[in-house]
Formats: sequence, C-alpha cells, structure tokens
Amino acid sequence: MRSTVRLGAVGYLNARPLVYGLMEGLGAQAEGVRDNLAGIGLRASALGPEITIRFDVPSVCATLLAAGEIDLGLIPSITYLEGPGHKVIPEISIASDGPVASVALFTRKPTREIRSLALDTSSRTSVVLTRILCAKRFEVAPSFVPRSPDLPSMLAVCDAALLIGDPALFVDHRTLGVEKIDLGQAWTDLTGLPFVWAFWAGRSDAADADVLQRLQQARAAGVAESDAIANQYCAGNAARQAVARHYLRENMKYDLSARALEGLMAFYREAAALGLVERTERIAFF
Repeated sequence: MRSTVRLGAVGYLNARPLVYGLMEGLGAQAEGVRDNLAGIGLRASALGPEITIRFDVPSVCATLLAAGEIDLGLIPSITYLEGPGHKVIPEISIASDGPVASVALFTRKPTREIRSLALDTSSRTSVVLTRILCAKRFEVAPSFVPRSPDLPSMLAVCDAALLIGDPALFVDHRTLGVEKIDLGQAWTDLTGLPFVWAFWAGRSDAADADVLQRLQQARAAGVAESDAIANQYCAGNAARQAVARHYLRENMKYDLSARALEGLMAFYREAAALGLVERTERIAFF
C-alpha cells in the first residue's frame, strides 16, 4: 500500500458530503481548505499525511484515473467499463431515485421536435444516459453536438442542451424561456430503478481496509452535515442555500444498495444494446 493515496473528487456540490468528513479533526489546515471548496478544478490540497485530494469535473476525474495521476477517482459510472481491473469502494455512490435536479435537458421545443442536442463536455455518464433516453423514452434521434457548459450558447446552436452539476442545479431556466427535463426522473420513469451517477474507483491496490473505512466514515459524516455543507457552499446567497439544502437532503443518495446496483446494471445493458459501450461488467469491490 502506498504511503499517500491521491483522491480525485468532483468539484460540484453533490460530491461535498463524500469529502467533507475527511477534513474533520484537521484543525486550521482543514478550515483553510474548506474556504476554497466552492470552486471547480482546485489544485491538489493536502488533507493529511496519507490522503490528498483535488477537485475536477467528472470527465476529468476519469481521465486522471486512467492516466495514473490519481489513485482513486470519483468517476462517472459509465467509465468503469473503460478501466479493466478497477475496483469500487463499497457502500458509497452519488445516485438518485427519481428527480436528480442537477442533470437535465433544457429545451424550447417539445421533446418530440428536438433535432439537435448540445452535450455538456463535463460529462460522460450523462451523455450516454441522454442517448439512451432519446432512443427509449423520448423517441427522437437528434444530432449530438459537444459543447462547453454554457446554456445560452448551447441553445443558440441547438434545439436542446444537456447540462450537469451546479450549472444545471442553479440556472434560472424560466428566465431563458426553456423547459427543464430532469433526467434522473426520466430514467426512473423508464425503468423503475435508481440511477448511479458516480462512485469511487481505482486500481486493485489503491485502497486498503483503513482507506475504505475512512471514506465510508467521511460519507456518513458528510450526509449528517448536509445542511451545513449546503449553507457553506452557497454562503451569501440565501436563495441558493435553500435550493442546495433541499438538493442534498431530497435528491442525492449516497449509498450503493442492491437496488442501486440493479439500476446501474440496467444502465450498462441499455448502453450496450445501443452500441454505446463495448461490454458490460459486474462491479468488483475492494
């Protein structure tokens, strides 16, 4: 086991409960790190002698793990199929069961009239889910255009746009005159199952029993403090704080239950059926 474990986390609000507990008991150093957690793409920050952490968008977490630049990544669930030999930390995920609020299509047209769709380049899992839902739920076959996550510019070139994370959660879509279609809800409507967006994964030697315990304890501590995390993350904006508190309490699920795994395997099967992945694979745990 290496002396330092490098974690790559997602910089969005939804990942904060999974890392918040890692900073407990670290005194002034932890306070300094917390002050900077609102941004995305922070430089690596030491959280102790054994664990370091950096924050990026989901697609970058997957790239860093594949390149060996981190040991454990909070990776988009679809990218597990790209990493032969990777294992997953048990009992932890970022999931939803019904509305997710932070992964959505935004459209000025009825779904049946969508002919072009801008895809948020921050995402991999949500892109595959969008393609599945277009085929199986919305019954449309639009052209897909990768775009940076800026809703007005996306909608300037396409009929609809996929947006994920904080930009999807906090955007005031009504002022833009667009409909927001929640993709977590659309998946559950289609399958009756939860959707697993991300989980901790890495090479088989990346985590020992101590690391597993620390990550699981961090999750428990973060879930218990979700209101405080939301208020801190959106400090100075009472309206956003209210949205964030509801989001972490009601939309986000942080376990990896048998039912969540059933939803994950259904996602893999649907992706394979459309030729979006080459294989499906059951999850191997540390």
